[in-house]
Amino acid sequence: MTPVFQWIASGVERPSLDYQQLEQWIAQVAETHNRTAHTLTYIFCDDEEILRVNRQYLNHDYYTDIITFDDCLGTLLRGDMFISLDTVRSNAEGLGADYLTELKRVIVHGVLHLCGINDKGPGEREIMEAAENEALAMLAAF
Repeated sequence: MTPVFQWIASGVERPSLDYQQLEQWIAQVAETHNRTAHTLTYIFCDDEEILRVNRQYLNHDYYTDIITFDDCLGTLLRGDMFISLDTVRSNAEGLGADYLTELKRVIVHGVLHLCGINDKGPGEREIMEAAENEALAMLAAF
């Protein structure tokens, strides 16, 4: 089964990334978590759009870097992920990190959520960060 990826820019310029490489990487990350990438949509947006989505669908009144909507079917990864490029950029600056590296971390963060990894409960943030780091190391090997 060939995964279907959509990379949509909503009110922002689509980031300059190697999308074919990202798709292969995401499929590989899914496999390491015993999942299969199926239908994944990434919507790049600005802070105001992610705030609107956060308020409308989650009743949260704050900015965030990513919101993941899970539509998985068993081990098939399906979902929509909104990514605020504004927040990714400000987070990268605050961390002293490269913007595109931080963006890739956020891209895989959404996939890891779809794989069942959470980051809100006790000890979960560390598990998520370790999974992100493993995934980024896999990308570096491409």
